[in-house]
Amino acid sequence: MQTVESIIIGGGPCGLSAAIEQKKKGIETLVIEKGNVVESIYNYPTHQTFFSSSDKLSIGDVPFIVEEYKPRRNQALVYYREVVKYHQLDVHAFEEVLTVKKMGKRFLITTTKDTYQCRFLTVATGYYGQHNELEVEGAKLPKVFHYFKEAHPYFDQNVVIIGGKNSAVDAALELEKAGAHVTVLYRGADYSGAIKPWILPNFESLVRHEKIDMHFNANVTKIDEDSVTFEKEGETYTLPNDYVFAMIGYHPDYDFLQTIGIDINTNEFGTAPVYNKETYETNVENCYIAGVIAAGNDANTIFIENGKFHGGIIAQNIIAKKQTPLES
Repeated sequence: MQTVESIIIGGGPCGLSAAIEQKKKGIETLVIEKGNVVESIYNYPTHQTFFSSSDKLSIGDVPFIVEEYKPRRNQALVYYREVVKYHQLDVHAFEEVLTVKKMGKRFLITTTKDTYQCRFLTVATGYYGQHNELEVEGAKLPKVFHYFKEAHPYFDQNVVIIGGKNSAVDAALELEKAGAHVTVLYRGADYSGAIKPWILPNFESLVRHEKIDMHFNANVTKIDEDSVTFEKEGETYTLPNDYVFAMIGYHPDYDFLQTIGIDINTNEFGTAPVYNKETYETNVENCYIAGVIAAGNDANTIFIENGKFHGGIIAQNIIAKKQTPLES
């Protein structure tokens, strides 16, 4: 068993930022990541462009310099790798946390490779690893995907995209460009206000010119091996189909949070973990959450741009607590 003062679960930008802030304050910190650093960004579509400028995505006082105003996925991967090297962060990659148990004043953590104990725990696992479930017949067929990576394999294929926000629109644009026959089915009545403003005109133009077939107020009812059935304004339609991308959102791993003992709250705004807004400490003493996970289901309130600041607040709180002698 390894003993570390502080462990951070999750090596995304917000987890790395938390590790940097703790290290700056002399707190011995280990990051445990089930993939490799910034795994969620690695899983973005290959040609993804970020919503924000590079300076807003930078962490740890390391400048993120690119020629364009908005960086691309590959540039971000290079940048965050360099940040890890520059700050000499201790990251255990490809190691998944299986269980977390609070034993007195310490956390006992079991992973796929080792066991650890620590006094302070920060959960920065994001939400991109857990997709929302599509609850229709055929949703588990192998042709149904929840993440979009590359368009090339779908050349000349009939592809349905379910959803109407950024992930859906980005996928539709890439697929159309690669020669797929694209239909977008969205339950909303009009284009979502969350769509990045610089891509919507292009998307609307493709719809107007019938390069992309767009259906609003559409609810998918069944997916078969070679078709998709949906309802729209009281009518039922069936489309020939080869592949489906269900881009209907993502959410934190609530089951994992609850096994730690973190309370989950559901109200009219959605579902989110319970934590102190001043310190990011959860109802479990010395257990913090950082980054987009704090937003729960409402992924449009916390991003890398503001989630990266959680780490500094958490580090300050840990330092304050360290003035209190640890009870053995």
